[in-house]
Amino acid sequence: MAPAHAVGTRAALRVNAWRAIRRLNLFFWVLMLSGCSVYAVLDPANSRAFQFKRDTLAFDNELQWKPAAASGDAAKGGAESNDEYTLHCFVMTRSARQFFQFARFDASQPRLDTEAYRRLVRAVIAHDPSEIAGPQAERIVIPGYRDLYSFSQDKEAMLKEELGSAMQSFLQRGNWRMVFPFSHEHQEQTALSLLAEIQRHRPPVVHLATFPNITINHAVLLYGAARTSRTIRYAVYDPNDASAPASLIYDRAKRSFYFPPNHYFPGGEIDVYEIYKSAEY
Repeated sequence: MAPAHAVGTRAALRVNAWRAIRRLNLFFWVLMLSGCSVYAVLDPANSRAFQFKRDTLAFDNELQWKPAAASGDAAKGGAESNDEYTLHCFVMTRSARQFFQFARFDASQPRLDTEAYRRLVRAVIAHDPSEIAGPQAERIVIPGYRDLYSFSQDKEAMLKEELGSAMQSFLQRGNWRMVFPFSHEHQEQTALSLLAEIQRHRPPVVHLATFPNITINHAVLLYGAARTSRTIRYAVYDPNDASAPASLIYDRAKRSFYFPPNHYFPGGEIDVYEIYKSAEY
């Protein structure tokens, strides 16, 4: 028979082990219920957050088809638009992030001629959008303007010529993903990943899609997020409407995304995935 003190020691070890397991379980469930992600905490990608009416383009990606009704039923369509700058949503969101990551504006410097600005724009968009932003001192300087919004107001025609063609939206390297099913687990991980990127000032570009019934096939940029116990509401730069921010909503209980109705989409659940994603994640 083991000594009494040995039995007591083993019993104490079992109690301590059980308490440790309970603490670990409690810690795990606190993390799950609070919506914390398991992504590594990375250094800020920029010195400031992305701002609407500062870091966005002042012109719109025009719709190829006008809505048939005021409800915004883009699936039915209507009269064809005469606007020429259409199907550039991927190009515009990608370019907005490239300017945010690789350029800086300096209104104190004298303005240049259009051809000089054209060369600077080409240098900015030559960067791979998945690259990590460099230090402010190493970024391409755009003189004579305070931000991208004012620059694009003044140089709209040149930017439309230089940012890329509509074909680049069709050939965007991540388009293949939309044809495969999206699980609730995937959408939950996407929601947390997007939140993590926004928190480090690296605004993600996402593809919004419904497949195979394509009622929306669109790209937007996310730059802010507000969390509640039920939802994550993302602030959205939608190139189809440069006048005001839009919203994208993640429902925590359903583990799915919802895009509200607007002038081209009737609203509803959609699939969301990030494009131009950093290799850090």
